[in-house]
Parts: sequence; C-alpha cells; structure tokens
Amino acid sequence: MAGDGDSRRDEALVRAFQEGNRGAFDALVKRHHGRIFNLCFRMLGDSDEANDLAQETFIKAFNGLKRFRFEASFSTWLYRIAVNACKNRMRLVAYRLRRNTLSTNGKASLGEGGASLQLKDGNPLPLEAVEAKERALQIQEAILSLSPEHRAVVLLRDMEGLSYEAIADVIGKNLGTVKSRLSRARQILKEKLRGMLL
Repeated sequence: MAGDGDSRRDEALVRAFQEGNRGAFDALVKRHHGRIFNLCFRMLGDSDEANDLAQETFIKAFNGLKRFRFEASFSTWLYRIAVNACKNRMRLVAYRLRRNTLSTNGKASLGEGGASLQLKDGNPLPLEAVEAKERALQIQEAILSLSPEHRAVVLLRDMEGLSYEAIADVIGKNLGTVKSRLSRARQILKEKLRGMLL
C-alpha cells in the first residue's frame, strides 16, 4: 500500500494533470499499474481479463481525474474503480452463463468469474517448485470461490495491505461491514485450505 510519501507524490501528479500536464497521468499509470493488474487478476483469475480491466480502470480514472476532489487518496479511488469494474465483469459473466445454460466444454469454472487457471510451463521443475506452484493455484482457486464482496475485502486487506478505513472507502461500506466480511472470508479460506497450509 502507498505510504505518506507515495500519497503526496500521487497528489502532486494529480494536481499537475488537473492543470493540464498530460504526462502526469502517464506517471500515475506507471506507479499503480502493477498493483491494479494484480488486484484484477486475483479478483478474476485470468490474466487477459485482468489486463483488460486494469486498462478499463485507467481509462475511467483518466476520464474522471479532472473532477477528483482529494476526498480520498488517489490509490484508494483507483482501487474503488478497479473493484467496481471487476464486480461488473463478474456480474456480466454470470449473466451470460445463466443465459447459456448448456455448456459443452466440460471445464469446471472457478468462482463467479467463470475464469480458469492453467499452468503454462512445459519445462520439468524441481519438486519444490511444482509444489509451490500447486499451492499458489489452490490458494487462487480458493480466493476465486469467494463471493465478489468477500473476495474484494480479503484481497484489499491481505494482499494489498489497505487499512480497514481505506477498504470501507473503496467498497462504500462501514467499518463493521468490512471487518465482518473480512472475518467471514478468512474463515472460508481457512476451511477450504485446511491441511494445505500446515
């Protein structure tokens, strides 16, 4: 998560953009693209989708940045755009899946996003690397099995390191709801991953 110095740098870049410096937005993208992509990937479980949603997030940010009023940090605002974009994509995918109930591909979907994860390396790996890759895949599958609301809070807190207050701002809920969802999400993950993380 961005520290105070990072927040001040973001604020300076946002103000520069609002004053007409288009290059300031490029600097903001460079500073935040990795985190936004990772959040979208964890939400959706698909790198192509994550890339599309990260791009959509920055397009929406570009279009709205002139009206940004510094009521929250730029990074919190950006996370809110990304989480909402991911939730909208998951709802669209779920709607399409309901409309097309007959599936002929025989693949199990992972979570509400319908995304599937595949290991893409044909090279033989040492046993430890294979086990680490399998563990990472199991964790990602467990995260994808959460509802979008639970998925968002656990990713924002445990992967991105946001404060409870920042998460409440991102998802538009009060602190009690954030803590309750986070507790429930962690409990679900603990149950799904029991035995694996011992």
